[in-house]
This record gives sequence, C-alpha cells and structure tokens, in this order.
Amino acid sequence: MQRILILFAHPAFETSRVHRRLAAAVEGLPGTTFRDLYEAYPDFDVDVEREQALLVEHDLIVLQHPVFWYSVPPLLKQWFDLVLQHGWAYGSEGTALAGKRVLCALSTGGRKEAYRHGGHNRFTLRELLAPIEQTFVLCGMEYLPPFVVHGAHGMKAPEIERHARAYRKLLEALSAGRLDLAAARHLPQIEAPVDDLIRPAAGGDAEGSDR
Repeated sequence: MQRILILFAHPAFETSRVHRRLAAAVEGLPGTTFRDLYEAYPDFDVDVEREQALLVEHDLIVLQHPVFWYSVPPLLKQWFDLVLQHGWAYGSEGTALAGKRVLCALSTGGRKEAYRHGGHNRFTLRELLAPIEQTFVLCGMEYLPPFVVHGAHGMKAPEIERHARAYRKLLEALSAGRLDLAAARHLPQIEAPVDDLIRPAAGGDAEGSDR
C-alpha cells in the first residue's frame, strides 16, 4: 500500500463547498495523512523540518487546492520556497524525494472550455501549471496528470458529490497500485469519472500500474 500525504491549502475552507466535500470524501482513507496547511500555519511560519519529515514518510504527495490566479494559494507557494531546499529536494545531493509521485487535486471557478487555446484563459490548465510540474520534476518526482474539478462556482450538490466519489476512488486506486498509470500518463488531466483508469481488484498489484 502506498502511503499518501494530502497537503491541503485553502485560505477560506469554511466557505468552500467543493473542497469541503472532497476533503470529507478522503477522510479516514487507510494509509493517508491529511494536513491542512492554513490550519497548521496561520502565520505562514512553516516548520521546514516537520514538513520534510512528512514528505519522506509518504510515497504519494497530493496537493489539494483551488487554482489561484493560474497557480497555487500563497501559503502553498511559501511551502515550496521553504521546504523544497537545495541539497535536500534538488541539486546534485538533493535526492530526498526522488522516485516519489505527486498529484495535484484542483478546482477552478471557470468551466473546462475556458482552459483551452482560443478560450477565455488562452492556455490549458496543464500548460498554466507547468512551473509546478517542473518544480517536482526537478526534485526527481513523477508528476501525475492533475485531478481537476472545473466550474466550481456554479456546481450543484449532486455534481460535487460525483467528483468527491471520483477523488476517493482515484486515491484508493493509487494507494493499492490499481491505477492504470500507463493510460493516465497520456491524459492532460484526470476528471470524474475515473473508473476506466482503475484495474479490478483481482488483477491489481502493489506495483502493477504500468502494464
């Protein structure tokens, strides 16, 4: 079983309909640590040693957050700047995170069609998040296609629930080695439903994601 660390960053969690439900959906997931960064660091005073220790202890790192100005919320950027240190996370001797996987679980206020060439935002979401992707590639990690919930502003409760179920299924499959990574890697992003990417339990194995 893969150990999962969810780094949750939402500066207004109490007003969020989508992320509150996503967070609730993965509550109690075996082998999973859920860490609310804004709750842990209201003054942005990040405990670097603690965060690095958590990263080392887990196999899959999930960054769950809304997209803020085509990037991450400010505390998560602070986390990047302080925690991913040269000589530890990257550089000739910075191999602490090498071989681990990272997944972004994102929400956008705008609909999917806004994130395309010729759309309102001019670029795909994957293109806009290229600096985040490259950050983790530089750390020797595998950056998986992001799990994305588009159109959060106008989303109704049944649709939120559908995405929440897909989010839990995705993390369960990653933890159990049942996600078809060979198929997932070719996707620009992962969206609900995710059933076609998950191998049946009888055919899965701890490493068997590339067959």
